[in-house]
Amino acid sequence: MTAALLPVMPLLRAPRPACGWCRNAGAALGALALHGLVLVGLLGQWQSSPAQEPEVRTLTTQLISLAPPVAPAPPPPEPVVVAPEPAPVKPAVVPPVEPRVQPQKLEQAALARQRVAEREQKQKQERQAQEQQRLDQQRRAAEQFAQQQAQQRLAEQQAQAAERARQAEAAAAASRQYLPIAKEAPDYPDRALDKGIEGDCSVTYTVTPQGRVADPQVAGDCHPLFVRPSLAAAKTFRYQPRIVAGQAVAVLGVKNTFHYRIE
Repeated sequence: MTAALLPVMPLLRAPRPACGWCRNAGAALGALALHGLVLVGLLGQWQSSPAQEPEVRTLTTQLISLAPPVAPAPPPPEPVVVAPEPAPVKPAVVPPVEPRVQPQKLEQAALARQRVAEREQKQKQERQAQEQQRLDQQRRAAEQFAQQQAQQRLAEQQAQAAERARQAEAAAAASRQYLPIAKEAPDYPDRALDKGIEGDCSVTYTVTPQGRVADPQVAGDCHPLFVRPSLAAAKTFRYQPRIVAGQAVAVLGVKNTFHYRIE
């Protein structure tokens, strides 16, 4: 393709008015001319197009009768499948046992039964041993408990015996503190002897720190014939003095009863 080069002619430019009033007047005239053209066009179109009549629409209905529904045809019957008869079962054919294999199996079964019996016997013996061990432990525990109880009772008895011995020793020590060292029997009065008079006479007195008898007195009922010999005999008594904190003390209210009997 070839292109022709045309010389570009410079656009003709309108001469600018000399003043601003000329520009405003030109713009106003152009606007008036444009409005006039638009008005003329509107008037011509309104006269040329006639008014259209409104279109009337009609709704037509028609009743249509439908035929009744046709029932569906029944499904064809399913074919009956007849199961084939089972084939006859043939009896299993036991292969003949070789005479050499049968004794081996019997021997193995016997060994297996023997091992089971030995295992059960061993388990039974273990259970019996455990039970015997448990019984032995219970018996030893009962014996230890009984022995402890016996030792405890023996210790209590020994403690009680020691306490009784201590008390007896203390009582004996307390009684030895003023036990008589020497006692003489009173003389039987001749008049009482001649008349066959018998009786008892109790005398109370004080044992001095020197072990002698002081202030003897008759206590209770006493025959007059027995008073003098009883007091005289009491004065002859000698006692071991009572010692308290390393010192001899007097013992008050010591009582002695004289028995007068004719044999």
